[in-house]
Amino acid sequence: MNAAARRADVADAVFRIIATDGLARVSLREVAAEASLVVGSVRHYFKDSAELLEHAFATAHDRLEERLAARLPAVHAAVEAGDREALTEASLLLLAEFLPLDGNSAAECSARTEFRLASRGNAGLQAEAERGYRASAAVVGQVIQAFRPDGRLEDLVVEAERLMSLLDGLSLHALVHTQWLDASMCRSVLLAHLASLESPEV
Repeated sequence: MNAAARRADVADAVFRIIATDGLARVSLREVAAEASLVVGSVRHYFKDSAELLEHAFATAHDRLEERLAARLPAVHAAVEAGDREALTEASLLLLAEFLPLDGNSAAECSARTEFRLASRGNAGLQAEAERGYRASAAVVGQVIQAFRPDGRLEDLVVEAERLMSLLDGLSLHALVHTQWLDASMCRSVLLAHLASLESPEV
């Protein structure tokens, strides 16, 4: 197994630990055990826990950004076609990438949430939190602009932040209240929000 694949496996182990026991349990020893490695193998790739955590946080953001980038062309295509129904569906699929709707996305979403909270007192995590926020906001901003192509910049920024806040809230509720906030309910909430963005023309 090459170094990139091994580092990805270690990041996945971090996500699983956070999803079940929280960030406080993450250590080189615990991650090694979760990844079925010896501690020395983990140390070969990460000099300490801080570097390991920063890598895992960056990995969670990178994977989200890749999924968003794959969804974004459909949003732009719907705008070009003037197809409002297609725009709504493409936007729903894109926004759903932020949410914990299956096992893998739940683990990554849980990790992103805990890392963001921990970043308040951690310079390394803070830098990654800022990078991830800006990247996500840029994509969400394009969704807003797709629904409001003639909107003023100040209004678009406010709407993007409103949608980012909605996604954060939905993610947290879906992680905690799994029996209530399922994929169907998340979709209904997002549909209602997108309907509130509609303007006369795509």
